[in-house]
Amino acid sequence: MRSLKTKKGVKKRFKISRSGKIKYHHAFKSHILSKKNKARKRKLRRESVLGSCIEAKSIKRHLPFG
Repeated sequence: MRSLKTKKGVKKRFKISRSGKIKYHHAFKSHILSKKNKARKRKLRRESVLGSCIEAKSIKRHLPFG
């Protein structure tokens, strides 16, 4: 039987919470920040929970030990 392996790119980008939801950090926060307003940058700082259950299923498949 083939051994389960974690996809390292997925491991770096997503975390699974205790309740099983998938948390991630927002994109678009690394550069060209002068044209983005304060409220937008503040919202990008926060962690977010993945909404789509279809995407969550595929991410959980790539994180067998998460």
